[in-house]
Amino acid sequence: MDKDLADQVAGIAARVVASGAISANGHGNVSVRVPGAEEMYFTAGSSLRDHPASAVVRVGLDGTLLEGELPPIQGTVVAMHTAMYADNPEVGCVLHTHSPYATAYAVARRPIGCWVEALAMFGLQDGVPVSGYGPRGSAEAIAAIRAAVTPGVPAVLLANHGVLVFHRTPDLAILVGGVVEEAAQASINAAALGGPVEIPPDLRAAALQRAMTFDSHGTVRA
Repeated sequence: MDKDLADQVAGIAARVVASGAISANGHGNVSVRVPGAEEMYFTAGSSLRDHPASAVVRVGLDGTLLEGELPPIQGTVVAMHTAMYADNPEVGCVLHTHSPYATAYAVARRPIGCWVEALAMFGLQDGVPVSGYGPRGSAEAIAAIRAAVTPGVPAVLLANHGVLVFHRTPDLAILVGGVVEEAAQASINAAALGGPVEIPPDLRAAALQRAMTFDSHGTVRA
């Protein structure tokens, strides 16, 4: 086991918890792809809260446990992570949480629309799709997730389950997880005011372009 990688994964778990995009019990899992190898490091603890590096396990991208102890309830979702790595060679980190507001959409089996500008700015201009239901970690569930994933969109809602986010780096995955939860919360709050209004498609592209323009200029200093 690479101690640095295990520590990194435990640190990512702590950052997910600190982001607030997680359920009260902290349930979820985190994985990172091992550079140059067909394997990942994966959180095997029952909660991401105070997850120790000692409970991080090493798993082949074929789902084989290579090192550590993997409890059944965590083992059932390994295939969600390995599928994202197999289908998206650029993906370096996968997060799964039951963040409350986004999970409400997953339970209702309703996609999240692009009604928060941050969605347009961070690769979710078409919103967040929702997969069909299948028993946790089953072949049916994995097939439904793969069918629901939209090219270029780094998140999917899992029907009656939670949220799956996958991105190039842990920083981006944590950011997207927070944006998805923010959008879901804003929509539920906006229901009292008549419901959320989606940003028109052309203006979504403009929001992304403006963000990219400012990013290209870098930090401005006086």
